[in-house]
Amino acid sequence: MNLISPVLETHNLNIYYGDFRAVTDVNIQIPRHKITAIIGPSGCGKSTLLRAFNRMNELVPNTHIEGEIIFEGQNLYGRDIDPVEVRYRIGMVFQKPNPFPKSIYENVAWAARIHGYRGNLDELVESSLTKAALWDEVKDILKQSALSLSGGQQQRLCIARAIAVQPEVILMDEPASALDPIATLKIEELMQSLKKDYTIVIVTHNMQQAARASDYTSMMMLAENTRSGTVIEFEETNTLFTRPKDKRTEDYVTGRFG
Repeated sequence: MNLISPVLETHNLNIYYGDFRAVTDVNIQIPRHKITAIIGPSGCGKSTLLRAFNRMNELVPNTHIEGEIIFEGQNLYGRDIDPVEVRYRIGMVFQKPNPFPKSIYENVAWAARIHGYRGNLDELVESSLTKAALWDEVKDILKQSALSLSGGQQQRLCIARAIAVQPEVILMDEPASALDPIATLKIEELMQSLKKDYTIVIVTHNMQQAARASDYTSMMMLAENTRSGTVIEFEETNTLFTRPKDKRTEDYVTGRFG
């Protein structure tokens, strides 16, 4: 699929852990201000691909890529690109909520402060928590420890923390897998409201979640006769779930395997 103005695109992307090639020849485009889900069976490289979009894989020793990831016209892996700056522009929300052992307020303000934010921190904290649909629940307890919040609230706090540094893209790795159904629904509703301002890429094992929450879906599988994952189909979500082109996609989304 060729998009008019993708925010991210990969060109023959291969990702290695040492000599092991975990992801093979991925060529996809991530549409701007949409939610893209990455689905596929366990071990096919979904999270590895997601973390490549903000160079998080480089925190693992002996990891390297071949090919390119283009973000707003620049190769994210170019020699003059600062990976720390990449991670501010392309934020990450992890599978399990990981708030800092600080106050609710400081969780949101801390990253912006160390990044040199010079505006009104109170306004930034309120704005970020409001965008994360958490402000009304915590506005009177901002000095309390973030660890006192419920799991769903902690995950929305982590989203507020990511928003506070004003990224363009938010990556979410199984953001609701540790949450109950009500909290999961809140995260999905939150993603819908956030896509007006951000591009969202989510990894999920939950087919119903992918079908409900995403605009586009990328289907990953292990390449034939290898342990290396690749994208076998990328399409608008409704099309991929109802009229998939690849029989393996049909088998997976209908529960025949995986």
